[in-house]
Formats: sequence, structure tokens, C-alpha cells
Amino acid sequence: FLFKFFGISTNGFRIAGGVIIFKIGFDMLQARYTPMKLKDEEIKTYADDISITPLGIPMLCGPGAIANAIVLMQDAHSYEMKGILIGTIALIYLLTFFILRASTKLVNVLGETGNNVMMRLMGLILMVIAVECFVSGLKPILVDIVREGMLPR
Repeated sequence: FLFKFFGISTNGFRIAGGVIIFKIGFDMLQARYTPMKLKDEEIKTYADDISITPLGIPMLCGPGAIANAIVLMQDAHSYEMKGILIGTIALIYLLTFFILRASTKLVNVLGETGNNVMMRLMGLILMVIAVECFVSGLKPILVDIVREGMLPR
């Protein structure tokens, strides 16, 4: 309903989601943890204020994840497929919970070098997914443009 109201296509969401996910993957590939630069006083303020969103939340349910969820839900044509998608998202969040609970142990096992290697590898994979998402959104738009251009006037 919201898409139709604003005239937004799913392909537009695919393109925007691809760009956002590509930026996140690019930052990960360069082993950048966050683009924010905080002063020591601000870090203490953020640490003491529980209303500030933890750094992991934007990665888990930020714009890239929301765009992907919307696109995947749009592609799920039956209630069965939508149920499987929702169940898969719930399973991923459960696995993420356990991984985050064990994160300090995982970081100790991997070490600083292993952590940087894993982050860069995941960033590269994320960038490839982003390119696929971008192309899958751009292709139908370009096909429509070419089709309209070939129609006689």
C-alpha cells in the first residue's frame, strides 16, 4: 500500500538497498568499524545513556536489512513462502543472538588479525550481494526504458 501511495517500485528498493549494503560492505572491507568519530566525553555519555542504540543494531535491522526484507517479502507470492521467510528471519536473529553472546570468546579465539580477516571477507561477500541486488533492480527498469523507447509514437 505504501509503495503504491508514493509510487515506489520494488526495483527502486533493490537499487537503494544495494547501494546501502555496498557501502556497509566497503567499510567492512577496509576494516572500518564505524564512520562516527566520538570524543572521550561523548563515549562516556553514550555508554551511560541506555536510550542510545548499540552499534550492532543498525547492522541487524538498519536500512540495508529493512530494504532486503521488503524486497524478499515482495518476491514471496504465497502465504507459505511469506511464513518461511519470517521463520528464516527469526532463525537468523536467534543464531545472531547466540553468536553475539559468544562474541567475546570468538574474538579471543580469532585474535585481532583473524577478526580483521573475517570482517574483510564478510565485507567482500556483502559487496557481492549488494551488486547482485543493485543489478536485479536496475535490469527491469532498463528493460522498461528500452521497451518504451522502441514503441512507435
